[in-house]
Amino acid sequence: MRLQLALETSPYAKLLLDAMKQSGCIAFKDRHFACETCDGLAVGGFDAATSQIVLCQNSIHRQSLMNRVVTHELIHAFDHCRAHVNWLSNVKHLACSEIRAANLSGDCSLMNEIARFKFGLKGHHQTCVRDRAVRSILAVRKVSKETAEKAVDEVFDTCFNDQEPFGRIPHNKKDAKYAHKDFQNRDQYYANI
Repeated sequence: MRLQLALETSPYAKLLLDAMKQSGCIAFKDRHFACETCDGLAVGGFDAATSQIVLCQNSIHRQSLMNRVVTHELIHAFDHCRAHVNWLSNVKHLACSEIRAANLSGDCSLMNEIARFKFGLKGHHQTCVRDRAVRSILAVRKVSKETAEKAVDEVFDTCFNDQEPFGRIPHNKKDAKYAHKDFQNRDQYYANI
């Protein structure tokens, strides 16, 4: 039920699904999403081998969290669709997708950071994105913290500034709605030139 609601109402998810479809990667709810019981603190993940998003039903207890996890994992699915991501052997590829997911999914929104009792002023969004990308790498790879930090540092600027398909950092639902409208109108604009 929460997954269905996220796919139908979240402007973040709707934009990502449209962008994937436009890139030739149609995501089907019954095929590309799996709700499972997970170990530890995980809330979700993207399985590149099966092109499937795994949602941890025992960890997702609020619709807002479901929306954010679906968005985060759809960003990985979008990256998998549009780029030749070498998830297993290139930690920089993983770092880039984790940076993009933390940056664009709302993981580092002001409200989420306040709820975590972590907030600052200048440059805080970038700090949050960096920290969450490193944590995500450590959660899925057996690498040292130094290796994860180095990978994130090496690709940070490029990947942080890659805001596709949103065209901006959607700081809230309203931003995501505008980004989705802009995405839907891209072809109309270019067709009239």
